[in-house]
Amino acid sequence: MKYWDASALVPLVVAEHGTEQARSWLRDDPTIITWAWTRVEITSAIERRFREKLITRAVRNSLLARFERLAEQWDEVTDLFAVRQRALRLLARHPLRAADAGQLAAALVVAGEQGVSGLAFVCFDERLGAAAELEGFRVLPETKD
Repeated sequence: MKYWDASALVPLVVAEHGTEQARSWLRDDPTIITWAWTRVEITSAIERRFREKLITRAVRNSLLARFERLAEQWDEVTDLFAVRQRALRLLARHPLRAADAGQLAAALVVAGEQGVSGLAFVCFDERLGAAAELEGFRVLPETKD
């Protein structure tokens, strides 16, 4: 089972670095678990590309439709209070942005009683990936030391 951060889901919608790797992970395990706020993060990524004129209106609409089809397939962590409680603690321990702390906190909610060892954390953000690793997750992609 894998928890997907927005940074790993965007390449499933927008062709960019990491797209092939993310698609491979999805083929291996089609279950996507993510935080409810991920929808906002992915929409932001698409709209930013449109505002910066990196994509046309037609491409924007196509990407938003592709994103909605993907989002219909995933499971979301929606317990705001549990995520917030964990995110506040994570901000004291790691140099994370608020949304990243929320993503990691949501993954911890998913891990729950079972612990993080059975849940991979899929993330292309290095800072967030490092924090997830320190919290005990197996992070994909694995870093090369």
